[in-house]
Amino acid sequence: MADKIKIWGRANSGNVKKVLVVAEELKLSYERIDAGLHFGVVDTSEYRKLNPNGRVPTIEDGDYVLWESHAICRYLAMTRGGEAIYPKEPKARAGVDRWLDWQLAHLAAVEVPVFWSTIRTPVEKQDKALIAENVKKLAAVFQIVEDRLADRPYLEGDSATLADLVLGIFSFRYLKNSFIERPATPRMEAWTEKLRVRPSYQKWVDEPLT
Repeated sequence: MADKIKIWGRANSGNVKKVLVVAEELKLSYERIDAGLHFGVVDTSEYRKLNPNGRVPTIEDGDYVLWESHAICRYLAMTRGGEAIYPKEPKARAGVDRWLDWQLAHLAAVEVPVFWSTIRTPVEKQDKALIAENVKKLAAVFQIVEDRLADRPYLEGDSATLADLVLGIFSFRYLKNSFIERPATPRMEAWTEKLRVRPSYQKWVDEPLT
């Protein structure tokens, strides 16, 4: 393991934010290198040797290279004493893992279209009808989080884990999106606020949506 890891990826990427938040939570020394979208880099032969998908994030930990955001988050927690956010006990770890899988399998499919069609689309080009339809789908998925928080402060118990740190990035984007109307989700809003004031979120998440 290196004393300082390299994190490749633009800071306004939700997937890169996952890694940056975890790095901050674990108090790691790291260097972030802009890559993706207008920064380019990801299509260069040098970067493709690191990540053949041409996507971000990618990390270099000494001579060890790893891509895929959740794999990176798990790796950092497992190698840098992150049991508090990624428990070793099998049932507790499986509980965290299911939310990470859920974010990719269920949430991303409806959250990303809403984010891109509003925040990253000029107002004059936004399809209001399509946005409203997609927001309805997204609200239904986020209702699962709202219901989960009915009897607990965090998704997997009494303290924040990788599940909360990852999903909170996307609830923040949803709740702060001024282009959409959403149903009330008081539990999720309170949970997101608890995450928002953490130093890791203050540094990498609590900023204007771009």
